[in-house]
Amino acid sequence: MNKADLVEKIAKDAGLSKAASEKALNAFTDGVKASLKKGQSVTLVGFGTFGISKRSARMGRNPATGATIKISARKVPKFKPGQALKDAVR
Repeated sequence: MNKADLVEKIAKDAGLSKAASEKALNAFTDGVKASLKKGQSVTLVGFGTFGISKRSARMGRNPATGATIKISARKVPKFKPGQALKDAVR
């Protein structure tokens, strides 16, 4: 499922227009991004939690040349599914 498919599903299930559904989906994703950027997590009970994970700096290898390179530390988004979501997928 891609974004267009999800917008169509939301529109059908919620009785909204596709334009309104896309605005709602964009507002949701923008809200999650803004919260994660501030270092806050977003928890949707039964669905899951969006959060930030920190990766420390490490040494890596360029696969093309074999040269050793330094990979800098960074923050990466993560998602931990909730129990209801896990049960629905089983």
